[in-house]
Amino acid sequence: MKRAAIIGASAEAVHSIEVARELDVETIALDGNSMAEGLSAANHGIIVDISNEEETISLLQKEKPDFVLTVPIGRYLTTIGAVNDALGLRGVSKAAAKLCTDKYAFHQALGNLRPCQCYLLNASVIKDKTIQDFTLQYPAILKPRFGSGSRAVTFLTNEQAAEKALQEILSDDEDFVLEEAFPGEEYGVDGAMTGTEFQLILLRKKINTPPPARQAVGYYSEFDQTICTRVKDYLEKVVAVMGLQDCLFHADLMIRDEQVRAIELSARPSGHNLHNLFTPMTTGIDMAEQFIRYQTGMLYHFKPDFQRKMLIHYFNLENCDIEAVPEVEDIKLNGSVRLEAWYCTIKPGDHMEQVINGHSLMGRGYFVLEYTGEEQGTEQVEKILVETAVEVLGYFKTK
Repeated sequence: MKRAAIIGASAEAVHSIEVARELDVETIALDGNSMAEGLSAANHGIIVDISNEEETISLLQKEKPDFVLTVPIGRYLTTIGAVNDALGLRGVSKAAAKLCTDKYAFHQALGNLRPCQCYLLNASVIKDKTIQDFTLQYPAILKPRFGSGSRAVTFLTNEQAAEKALQEILSDDEDFVLEEAFPGEEYGVDGAMTGTEFQLILLRKKINTPPPARQAVGYYSEFDQTICTRVKDYLEKVVAVMGLQDCLFHADLMIRDEQVRAIELSARPSGHNLHNLFTPMTTGIDMAEQFIRYQTGMLYHFKPDFQRKMLIHYFNLENCDIEAVPEVEDIKLNGSVRLEAWYCTIKPGDHMEQVINGHSLMGRGYFVLEYTGEEQGTEQVEKILVETAVEVLGYFKTK
């Protein structure tokens, strides 16, 4: 029996652990949180501070996994890289993982593939400076150097907003990145590396909140061949520079006309019910399953089995109290749109705060819509799906 290590055993790791069990792969899950759901879902759960590379490596040298099964994880993707290096396992290296988790190092490594002004900031750097000391075109983005889930990301539309944002981080003890925002529309990518070969699985167009947060509240599946080809050509260059190989990955991109630019990229699957739900629903590809097959020598494929016009949307109700939550059977949609999935944790009496990051939104649940008509173009389909999503949210009674 093959053995897979899972480093970071949050609830988002459970899907991969269950898939591994179905494929007769034994799982060893590691996490510092004794209540992490993945610890009990795995064959073996080990409580360890996964930020401690040496201790994690020592434990896994005894367990002798055949590979590390990557799941949604943030900064300590570097621990996965360190384990792969130390144990000689096929997967992301520590050097590549550092580029995935350090936004400033990522920018520096990409060079001309990411043409924009970008500054590394902290309280000591900006103590005696004003925003005029930095050469910037607006809009701009201020974000933590490390971290994920849109934590503390601020979209700055002008110099005044930027100056205010700089003053707010004077009391912070972490590093930030200040950079020019790329123009265009934002997309997400699900992909894989087999050896050093890039595999595009799904391109997802984002629906974001207005500035300053710009938190994604929904995603469309995007199958336009011209756009997909541009993305593939660009990302092949990016992953080569980063030295990625033998891994799953997700990326955030900006696209305008023929221009594609990377916002971020990480060598692990996307969270927020994308890699485990939306990507399989729209393409037929379960990324965890195919990666396990790849790592264990089974037959595998990352090429989509089909292409479905779908939208996943989160419950972005804001600044209101919930009086009533709809029953699924009461939601009536027009004939060209189907409600394909529904998961809601919202209850009557709940207060909905403003959506400012992933943490403020994702725990509420999601719904998935499919467009079934063939006569409309891409823009019309998007319009219909957005209007339907708004209609679904309207079934909640709020005050």
